[in-house]
Amino acid sequence: MAKPRLENILFRTPRVIWHLIFWAVYILFFGIVYGSFEEEYAKQIAVQASHALVQIPAVYITLYILMPKLLFKEKFAAFFLSFVGVVIVFSTLSWFEYLFIQQPLFWPSDTFQSPLINVGKILKHTNNIYPVMTVAVVCKWFKYWYQEQKKNQQLIEDKLEAELKFLKSQIHPHFLFNTLNNLYALTLKQSKEAPEVVLKLSELLDYMLYECNANRVPLSREISLVKDYIELEKIRYGDRLNVTLNVTNENGDESVAPLLILPFVENAFKHGASDELEGSWISIDIALKHRGLILKVENSKSSYIEAEDKFAYKEGIGLKNVKRRLEILYPETHELNIHESTDSFLVVLKLNF
Repeated sequence: MAKPRLENILFRTPRVIWHLIFWAVYILFFGIVYGSFEEEYAKQIAVQASHALVQIPAVYITLYILMPKLLFKEKFAAFFLSFVGVVIVFSTLSWFEYLFIQQPLFWPSDTFQSPLINVGKILKHTNNIYPVMTVAVVCKWFKYWYQEQKKNQQLIEDKLEAELKFLKSQIHPHFLFNTLNNLYALTLKQSKEAPEVVLKLSELLDYMLYECNANRVPLSREISLVKDYIELEKIRYGDRLNVTLNVTNENGDESVAPLLILPFVENAFKHGASDELEGSWISIDIALKHRGLILKVENSKSSYIEAEDKFAYKEGIGLKNVKRRLEILYPETHELNIHESTDSFLVVLKLNF
């Protein structure tokens, strides 16, 4: 049976119960402390309960009027002045409470006489008011700060989740657009392979639209997706393109975010399998390490490639999209590098699970 989390205990227990516990502990604690001086525990507990008659309204005026209207709205000067005002008013009432309740009940033989308004005594009774008010303010502020932090964190998570959904939704049309271009090229040639492309495309889309809605999918399934995509592209390019795929430790049980590998492979086909290139090639290496993955995708490029094509390779929608997804899903646990040589582009992704 799972243990209840501390935050559930602290913030889901009815508020009234916590407040009753606080005042009971407060009265008992100071009653025992002061009672230990003359071993009059019952009397001092009663005295502290009498003090609470004034302390309680002072505390709740501060907690539920001053703090929400002033402190939480960052009106610090107004809150401080109001806090001091409440201390003065209730210190005066504490003095009256001593004169008219405590003295007759607990010290009836005391012949001490004092004016009703005694500034010195009132100032002395501030010790009955501001300490408990300060403790209450600190507790309330901590709860407010915690809830604000939690709310802000939830807003950040909701924003990231919305962004991830948007980025993921872009993958489908981007992939479909590229594949339909391939299918269009085959139909122009009246290729008999066009129906097979349609069939494989439907299988890939079935996975992309339905199976990969989870936050994590088996890495083996992502590798299968890459293999299916390669077979789909081979139908189009035939012997004009040499594709090699090497997978190490394919049978591992690791899981990754869905559609994380495919964009790199798709990008390699888009920029490395041009009809104008002679001897085009693509090399894909997927190595599963302990709690990690190393992906290397390298493709040939023409020595006459335009500058804008180089930029498109590194900053196209597909790579831009997956870079952002990596930043969100694997912050500080991934490393992505793109290298360019005279005749090839190389993408290296290192991922820690």
